[in-house]
Amino acid sequence: MEKTALKIEILLEEVVKKDASDLHLQVGLPPMLRIDGSLKPIPDIPPLDYQAVEKIVLSVMEDDQKAILEKDKEVDFSFSFGDYGRFRVNAFHEKGNVAAALRLIPSNIRTLDDLGMPKVVKTFADYPRGLVLVTGPTGSGKSTTLAAIVDKINKEQARHIITIEDPIEYAHHSQKSIVVQREVHYDTYSFGAALRSSLRQDPDVVLVGEMRDLETISAAITLAETGHLVLATLHTNSASQSVDRMIDVFPPHQQQQIRIQVAGILQAICSQRLIPKIGGGRIAGAEILVVNPAARNIIREGKTHQLDSVIQTGAKDGMQSMDRTLVNLIHEGTISYEEAKNFAVDLTELDRLMKG
Repeated sequence: MEKTALKIEILLEEVVKKDASDLHLQVGLPPMLRIDGSLKPIPDIPPLDYQAVEKIVLSVMEDDQKAILEKDKEVDFSFSFGDYGRFRVNAFHEKGNVAAALRLIPSNIRTLDDLGMPKVVKTFADYPRGLVLVTGPTGSGKSTTLAAIVDKINKEQARHIITIEDPIEYAHHSQKSIVVQREVHYDTYSFGAALRSSLRQDPDVVLVGEMRDLETISAAITLAETGHLVLATLHTNSASQSVDRMIDVFPPHQQQQIRIQVAGILQAICSQRLIPKIGGGRIAGAEILVVNPAARNIIREGKTHQLDSVIQTGAKDGMQSMDRTLVNLIHEGTISYEEAKNFAVDLTELDRLMKG
């Protein structure tokens, strides 16, 4: 046991030391780190066999988590690692073997300024009600941005905040606000169940870790309609995709009614990526939609592809396209043109903006 405990500590310390975002453990491979978006093996550690991976993974699990892994073949959980922060873990089976992906969640919650987010994102914390979405692919910093927004509310406003997460990532301690954090599978059975019961808990703000199905999206819409501020994530790449995703999960005969509801409650969408910087590290690049009357009409009429033009003409309201963001980062000397091309929505538009 002592050897196993030492082993996991060595691996986790390597994650922190190398400023990696993720650690991957799989039979037949050395432990792999994701550093600035790229996977690299930890030097001088040979490929892991079945016993090594199983011992390492099980050493950080509680008995009930082991039971879920055995029954469901996968489980999400998190654990603290000293002063370094928490690790979010997905343990699973592959080819009959135990494997795991561990993500480091630093203990300090960074501010929106620290993250390099556009100034308008700070105003998302001030909405009294409605729906705010932070979207992007896995590993794009969505949870970190939402944690920064919740932290801003917690420090500045007297509100009742409920977070529903799977698992809990950043630990918030009540300051000016009361913060209640609920973890799916441990504090509640599902996102949908927790959202429905939150209506009876007198919240002002509800954070939904992920709107992943019809039940969760429907409950989030109801909450936002009844005077609450709902902060949520979606695995979508743009504002228009995000609106379509919410509406498309409903049966066709309900979709027009849902469009009307979403048009009424949606406040803003931040679609983000983490882009490698010149000299190492990554910075958030974001497309920002602030929902104005024109955007509400477009959503209501089902013409979501036209949201791009609202974003392009909405600079005075703090809106910006991903391509405009990339050009700004190039001009600041933060990212290279070659890297920007990998994240551009429209290469022709990127080049046009580069020429000014």
